Amino acid sequence: MALAIPLGEDHSEIRAGVRQICAGFPGAYWRELDARHDYPEAFVESLTKAGYLAALIPEAYGGAGLPLRAAAVILEEIHAAGCNAAACHAQLYIMGTLLRHGSAAQKERYLPHIASGKLRLQAFGVTEPSTGSDTARLKTRAERRGDDYLVRGQKVWTSRALHSDLLLLLARTSPASEGKRRGDGLSVFLVDIRASLGKGLTIKPLPAMINHNTTELFFDELRVPAENLIGEEGKGFRYILDGMNAERILIAAEALGDARWFIRTATDYAKTRVVFERPIGQNQGVQFPLARAFAETEATDLMIRKAAALFDAGTDCGAEANTAKLLAADASWHAGEACLQTHGGFGLAREYDVERKWRETRLFQIAPISTNLILSYIGEHVLGLPRSY
Repeated sequence: MALAIPLGEDHSEIRAGVRQICAGFPGAYWRELDARHDYPEAFVESLTKAGYLAALIPEAYGGAGLPLRAAAVILEEIHAAGCNAAACHAQLYIMGTLLRHGSAAQKERYLPHIASGKLRLQAFGVTEPSTGSDTARLKTRAERRGDDYLVRGQKVWTSRALHSDLLLLLARTSPASEGKRRGDGLSVFLVDIRASLGKGLTIKPLPAMINHNTTELFFDELRVPAENLIGEEGKGFRYILDGMNAERILIAAEALGDARWFIRTATDYAKTRVVFERPIGQNQGVQFPLARAFAETEATDLMIRKAAALFDAGTDCGAEANTAKLLAADASWHAGEACLQTHGGFGLAREYDVERKWRETRLFQIAPISTNLILSYIGEHVLGLPRSY
């Protein structure tokens, strides 16, 4: 299949617009939020008003109807500017479950309000304390009772739940033993967070190394209207998997942006920092790690573009999307290490923003999806080796 993959600064108008917004939120803004473990409300509001968080919502529902590549550009530019999209990126990829599998009534009810910013769909309830990445074995139950489902269980690492109006929830509606395939019996629901708080839903902040506003969710007989079931009961696992390639590509774009920020920041510092009467960038010990990080970053960019092109063409892109995420996570981490090392002790000083970005980019090695699980996927599904777990 022949594909046209754009090189250079594609979607230049989008890039310019995102850069302009990010210029209004310099490092001091993020350092202050980080110190308070606070949510970047003003930043998210600016992106919402500009329409960037509705990039993938069809024009018929008030969105821009742009391809996934455009959304990847938005996230890349946010991170390349030293900002962080984790406060709002989920809306770009979990919205796809509603768009592809929701009923006409559900889409009419929610998508226009999500596009306008009246409603935020930023929370994704999947991971559980006892199952981790083994999503098919999750234990949160949703039992049909008349016109409602009663939900019992717990979720962990659910970011932005305290700053979202809606939650996309994956829960078990029938025992795993009754299914023919791995993941059968799981269903997806759209939960109204504001209406549910104190009525069976409890949200507790989960302080972490990075300011992702993550939480734990506790469900105690929470009533979710049956009309909030997305698609067919028992097919939720497939619906979630359907959106994973988009998630991989978009998160890879964020890591790419981080790598670009690290390389630019370290290079600028290495040119001007003088030790032993010469700029430290003259030393190969400083030059070579940055040069290698640059090479890794450029190769990663090409894989992200390829994966996005395949996705937008409606072609299978599982191998490319996972490879892009793996390469991007490694590129950003290696660039971050090089940047921190280039700055020496000053890299640990908060005013330089290096340590904050270094902490943030470390997450990509773990989530969403760890690098080891990606290697397992490639080994099994691309190379045809026996399943390793």
